[in-house]
Amino acid sequence: MQHKPVVEAKIVNPLLGQLFPFPDYATSGAAGIDLRACLTAPLELLPGDSVIINSGLAIHIHNPQLAGVLLPRSGLGIRHGIVLSNLVGLIDSDYQGEIQIGVWNRGQIPYTIQPGDRICQLIFVPVVQVALKIVSEFDQTSQRHDGGLGHTGIQ
Repeated sequence: MQHKPVVEAKIVNPLLGQLFPFPDYATSGAAGIDLRACLTAPLELLPGDSVIINSGLAIHIHNPQLAGVLLPRSGLGIRHGIVLSNLVGLIDSDYQGEIQIGVWNRGQIPYTIQPGDRICQLIFVPVVQVALKIVSEFDQTSQRHDGGLGHTGIQ
């Protein structure tokens, strides 16, 4: 059996685990944990609007070699234009607060988020911290050099 890293979790809204299921992987092969809207009433999101929704869950990763990443749910984005307001959220290993989810309606019609709706996914990824070394010039062995965005050096 593979060892799973442990991340501390704290319920900060009593709706979580009572009225709404505690966040977990939906299947044994799922990469992300669905986070739910910890709301007491439906929330209408007009086109172009964004709002922060509490997840009811606080985490403390502890391990600087791990980070949490919030990703949008593809079905909400494709069918309704509901995505994360910053497109991807990053949770550092030393953060200990409630996970708050910025949601943006980039669609053309209002969308109502219901209490307990699954609104994003939380995944954990490895982190490598680096030391930046200041140089005056880069090694020119790269084929790309400094061609800019979308430039591979191939004509």
